[in-house]
Amino acid sequence: MLAMAQVYEKYAKDHDSFGGRPLKVLTCNERDDIVAVRKCAQEANDAGAVAVVGSYSEKGADFISALETYDIPYIGGFGITEDEFQSVESYPINGGLPALLAGNGRQLADLCKKVTLVRPDTTTGDQYPFFLDDGLRAGGKADAKDLRTPDNATQYSDVAATAVGRNKTTDCVSAVLGDHTSTFFDSLRHVTDEPLKVRVSSVLGSVTQSLVDSTGGAHSPLENAYVTGWYPPSSDPEWNEMKAAVTKYAFNDDRIDVDDPGAQTTWIAYTVLDKVVSAMKAKTAVTRASLQHAMDHTTNLSTGGLTPSLGWTEADTRGIVGYSRLVNTKVTYQQVSNGRLVSARPGFIDLTATLSQDH
Repeated sequence: MLAMAQVYEKYAKDHDSFGGRPLKVLTCNERDDIVAVRKCAQEANDAGAVAVVGSYSEKGADFISALETYDIPYIGGFGITEDEFQSVESYPINGGLPALLAGNGRQLADLCKKVTLVRPDTTTGDQYPFFLDDGLRAGGKADAKDLRTPDNATQYSDVAATAVGRNKTTDCVSAVLGDHTSTFFDSLRHVTDEPLKVRVSSVLGSVTQSLVDSTGGAHSPLENAYVTGWYPPSSDPEWNEMKAAVTKYAFNDDRIDVDDPGAQTTWIAYTVLDKVVSAMKAKTAVTRASLQHAMDHTTNLSTGGLTPSLGWTEADTRGIVGYSRLVNTKVTYQQVSNGRLVSARPGFIDLTATLSQDH
């Protein structure tokens, strides 16, 4: 994500972006540490940064509150924590975990009789069943069986056996374990000597094209898996501009994976910032206050098909309880087929009604 931000800085210089204004990108690694989170926010303030763009942190409460202290707008975060969808300083571009999980449930409701969810035994993981079950109920199916497990195990044989059940009562298993999702599916594949007749599923971030490639392509344990994403598959032509920029400005930079949703989110976030700043009057100084004012009055902004049209006016919010800043409730349905993540259904699927259900 840091490397992608630096790519956009170089890209902007060659494309008369930001209405001719120069872009200076500073980066800071918070290393999943609360003290470092606050230090990064302090560095942003000391540098006079007008926004924090396309970033990732699981320390949502500390991250957002630190930015609020300095009135620094937060544009296009990864959507991993609830806090990103509550602060008036935050301008999300995707539906975060709520949209992914509710979409995954809705996707599976059309394919499955019973679903088991395998998820991390963490505070963040505790949110997963609520949203997945929302999607299942919207499709007329029962709540998923909830299996908690460490998200850093080296094998998941026992959990895999439990997920399937002695009587094979589950016909679909959704695993959301981040980088260890493929490890779980590999364990699932070896539960018995006979081929399992269960459908497997996950969400963007836990399953990416690069993960499928690294685990065997068409022979990966992820083959035929159903995946819910925020954006079109990385094979879609909407990503060509981003890929061309990476090829031109970071050809030898192995930090960038164009299939990774973090890198993709960063590209979209800078695209949003670029368009909003470009629309500001030429003589308008870009400050934290002027940028926030411009963002608050932005609606129907196009990202070239990478997301639905975006906006952060009062009319753009979706009225989701606990997620007052959520403006994009749409997802994509994908499937791993012959080793490639491809669209399982064209276009975006709107989950506003599903996410609006009372818990």
